[in-house]
Amino acid sequence: MLDPDKIENKQVEAVLFQQPKPIQKKLIALRQLIIEVAQQNKEIGSLEETLKWGEISYLAKKSSTIRISWTPSKPNQYGIYFNCKSKLVDTFKEVYRDTFNYESNRAILLDVNQEIPETALKHCILLALTYHNIKHLPLLGV
Repeated sequence: MLDPDKIENKQVEAVLFQQPKPIQKKLIALRQLIIEVAQQNKEIGSLEETLKWGEISYLAKKSSTIRISWTPSKPNQYGIYFNCKSKLVDTFKEVYRDTFNYESNRAILLDVNQEIPETALKHCILLALTYHNIKHLPLLGV
């Protein structure tokens, strides 16, 4: 299981520490939330931390890949990205319409100057990490 306090993948570590310091803190907080959700839910199993498309990514056996990222073109936002062909973001919009800002059907965008709405985001992460078990359910079983 991944250690929330230690990054073992050196490529992931390099990408993370290339980010501006305030963004590093936010991405580390997202990383810790993802690992915490995986550790609290035994059905998720082993969580892998890697790079996909140059972005820090997380996947498990029955999950949809989760990516976390920041781009200089949106300096005050960072995001948690999901497979755009899944029902994940459409479900998040239905359940958490006023909680998050979204980028089409692919991401939850967060403001660097605001606290992360942890309870809602952890629920979204859980849905992504168990996606292949629930994708057939209306609103993913929410």
